[in-house]
Amino acid sequence: MVNLAKMDKWALGKHFDHSVLPKNTTEDDIRKGCREAVKYNCAAFYSATPFWTPVVVEELKGSDVLPATGIDFPFGASPGAVKAFEAEYAVKAGCKALDTVLNIGALKDRKHDVVKQELKDFKAAAGDALTKVILEVAFLTDEEIATACKLVAEVGCDYAKTSTGQFEGPSMEQFLVMKRTLVGTPVKLKVAGVKFPRPQNAYAFILAGAELIGTRAAVAIIEALDTMREIGLVPPYEG
Repeated sequence: MVNLAKMDKWALGKHFDHSVLPKNTTEDDIRKGCREAVKYNCAAFYSATPFWTPVVVEELKGSDVLPATGIDFPFGASPGAVKAFEAEYAVKAGCKALDTVLNIGALKDRKHDVVKQELKDFKAAAGDALTKVILEVAFLTDEEIATACKLVAEVGCDYAKTSTGQFEGPSMEQFLVMKRTLVGTPVKLKVAGVKFPRPQNAYAFILAGAELIGTRAAVAIIEALDTMREIGLVPPYEG
């Protein structure tokens, strides 16, 4: 659990994956996002696809912010071999963290063996990179969310992630299904798709047990820390 009472803005940055994901992203957008990630001490910076990875690696050089990307983003509907190839390509290009979108259709069809094999192939292709699996909970029942989390744990991926942020965001109830399912496993929780008002909702998910928040609004949310303390949502700073 993240102890927000011990967090100043700099330390808090390591609980955010900053991103620039719009479809019309330019190189200038990517470079600006990388510089923001470094300035705010974020855990990683994400582009939507590995296309931008060389630029991300260049901008993050000399920092401890991880170059990262989405795999089969945002639909997760490509064959497993394609996802694995994309993951391998991203790692060779310099990515240190990868978020893949789970095969939602296969999960809903109860083709759990297909989903599990795709995750195994993804993890193998990722090598030493951090592996995060996006469930896209807005399209899933609670039972399907729990099943997906169990598969993520069985394969040994590092994080289960709520959403891509491109569709409906997660509810707190859906997040808690993930949390309860993963109790006793080493799998950590990442939340994306945090909706307005973003600061309040992001801090609520951290208080509920999220280790990471993935968002295009990392800067604004981190900067809101003092306000969240003023209104009592975040505990006073203890140093």
